[in-house]
Amino acid sequence: MIKIISLCLIFLASIHAFAAEKTIRVNDFSDPNAAYAIKMLKLAITHSDNPNYKVDVIKEDFTQARVNEEVRTGGLLDLCWASSDAEIESQLRPIRIPLFKGLLGYRIFIINKNNQAKFDQVKTLDDLKKLTIGQGRTWADGRILEANGFNVIKTNKYPSLFYMVEGGRFDGFPRGVHEPFGELEARPTMDLTVEKNLMVYYQMPFYLFVPPNNQTLAKDLETGFERAIANGEFDKVFYGDKSIQDVLQKANMKNRRLFKLENPLLSKETPIQRKELWFDPQSIPDNSSQPSSNNATANQITSIE
Repeated sequence: MIKIISLCLIFLASIHAFAAEKTIRVNDFSDPNAAYAIKMLKLAITHSDNPNYKVDVIKEDFTQARVNEEVRTGGLLDLCWASSDAEIESQLRPIRIPLFKGLLGYRIFIINKNNQAKFDQVKTLDDLKKLTIGQGRTWADGRILEANGFNVIKTNKYPSLFYMVEGGRFDGFPRGVHEPFGELEARPTMDLTVEKNLMVYYQMPFYLFVPPNNQTLAKDLETGFERAIANGEFDKVFYGDKSIQDVLQKANMKNRRLFKLENPLLSKETPIQRKELWFDPQSIPDNSSQPSSNNATANQITSIE
């Protein structure tokens, strides 16, 4: 009898464990941010009260708009990641922890290798606005740049933007400072480079999003992130990521001419007062690969204010 009871208890426990495991379906198709976003998702799961979530990665050639819709309707996907604004936050449930600590808001340009001289002529914000900028059609960044007076050329497919800037369809493709080095390494035969002197900044959180009605998943991820932030694991993953390390070594953020823009699309719920959530470029230590801010051209800031 004791043996039977023991077997029953084991059977019930296994059923409970199986039932407790939930799958989170996400999409990764030629997405430069996917590996990092999934790593941060797993970090939050590990630190949550329900660590039995399983992440299932599918690879469908979806636009960002299609991805968002699949999550919103509870279709093929349970979660996505994207640059945030009030519009997407009205459709999906944001997890308001900036995965890149706001680093995505610091933008440097991918350009044709032959066009550096054109960018060397940029001294003011008005000079910069004379150049054409490439963006994804549904990206919040495009609307921010348009609101600030830029001439933005859009396309549906992310990979097309590299061919378009190489071919002269527009002058510059602004990327979060953590993005272009790996993107160009993946495209060694293209006639592209990272522009040397300029940087644009606007507040731009990059969040995970879940369906509006999935409050359980939202709360679990929020709990997990808050614990990972409190115990230092969040920053450990952030600063330990290769793409972030590339930024600190290669982007020369302190010595670029910085143009500060407004983000009129930012949600009022953005946690801008929580300083621990946001990256500060001035925290980068001066060393041989990061020239001193005492350089005559360092920290030149042009603001629209």
